[in-house]
Amino acid sequence: MAHDTGAAASIEPWLREILRCPACRSELADAQGETGAELHCTNTSCGLQYRIDEGVPVLLVDEARKPA
Repeated sequence: MAHDTGAAASIEPWLREILRCPACRSELADAQGETGAELHCTNTSCGLQYRIDEGVPVLLVDEARKPA
């Protein structure tokens, strides 16, 4: 499955403001991962990393990457 490298910029600002980590409810920060744009949990004890597919954040805990 292809990942959109410019996806973070295409998320609507109003939506971006309300998105939270589904695991711990902390804010998410824009980041660049190995496969493209991602959202990273800002809680250091959680830190899950969620991919963005074609401009849509995949906020599924089961599919999130754990920090290295």
